[in-house]
Amino acid sequence: MNPTELKHKKIKELVSLAASLKIEGYSTMRKQALIFAILKAQANEAGKLRGSGVLEVLQDGFGFLRAPDYNYLPGPDDIYVSPSQIRRLNLRTGDTIEGEVRAPKENERYFALLKVDSINFEPPEAARNKTAFVNLTPLYPEEPINLELESDNYSMRVLNIAAPLGKGQRGLIVAPPRTGKTVLMQKIANSIVHNHKEIKLIVLLIDERPEEVTDMKRNVAAEVVSSTFDEPPQRHIQVAEMVIEKAKRLVEHKNDVVILLDSITRLARAYNTVTPASGKILSGGVEANALHRPKRFFGAARNVEEGGSLTILATALIDTGSRMDEVIFEEFKGTGNMEIVLDRKMANRRIYPTVDLQKSGTRKEDLLLPADEMNRIWILRKILSSMNPADAMEFLLDRMRQTQSNEEFFASMNQ
Repeated sequence: MNPTELKHKKIKELVSLAASLKIEGYSTMRKQALIFAILKAQANEAGKLRGSGVLEVLQDGFGFLRAPDYNYLPGPDDIYVSPSQIRRLNLRTGDTIEGEVRAPKENERYFALLKVDSINFEPPEAARNKTAFVNLTPLYPEEPINLELESDNYSMRVLNIAAPLGKGQRGLIVAPPRTGKTVLMQKIANSIVHNHKEIKLIVLLIDERPEEVTDMKRNVAAEVVSSTFDEPPQRHIQVAEMVIEKAKRLVEHKNDVVILLDSITRLARAYNTVTPASGKILSGGVEANALHRPKRFFGAARNVEEGGSLTILATALIDTGSRMDEVIFEEFKGTGNMEIVLDRKMANRRIYPTVDLQKSGTRKEDLLLPADEMNRIWILRKILSSMNPADAMEFLLDRMRQTQSNEEFFASMNQ
């Protein structure tokens, strides 16, 4: 049995397996230690195993394959990768590696990688001469991501009209508290999984509540990586950097990747906490140099001329009562090429989605939509511009309920 299969098993199944293998002290072990003990016992019987993970290269030159199942947290079942393998195969942090693994010897603590079979889901030879992410040419998004799913999923139908999403988009969801941003993120994730099988989707939750992480994992059939609010800021940063490096490596292999980040504000707060004091502090207690790295994270989103794309849709928190959150939002305000603004007054009136149609939009949306659809959206925006946000949304939802799809909705505008 390989490590990935064991990681997906429940603790009860692992305990019974450990008992059958006569492992000592299994009842008091944590899940990762239990998996390590089972793998070690099986490797002693079978000799070699197969393992996979995402590479994290450390300062000393060697690296470890971390498991997405444990949010790339260091653990006893990580797989050691030697400096010679890293140099020979030109491996970098974020590479997804699969290969043959051997059990630790008497004086060793970790499993070791013997032979690499695939790098980023391609043969090692194909991966060696890839163009580095920084050398790829960024373009505006040109291929749309269709979010429309069921006819009664009005949130996604509204987004397709108000702020169309494209491959390579850098989007902000501007959200006051309790406006339904988490539910909106779940719906976006499920639409992408259902409509675009070619996209590799990663949901990244930073500084969130543990129950929200569980809810996201159960409701979205994609990779969910998290660092909850009870973890230190260094942990938030390590998780975020592993995710962005993994995404960059996949884009270098001409894959389309989408990262849904909740939230960029909390990530920026984490960077602000760990940044050494420079003496220059902006209003709200933001360190002058702290926002460079979260901006680099968000700025990685791009459509690539050579093939592939990285889309990042991140939530930015406003009206939280914190001056720091306002400063962070202002810093990120002009950096995206798409904005979805949520409205608290709509949430109070229980009108969902709470999207402010006048403030939300996408730059260069004409590259994503056909000309006739663009004309209809302009007419619609002209009609809605004279109404307040809540009335505009109620008017649009009322018209949408009379049709089964956006295509039918646009056709009905002629009548």
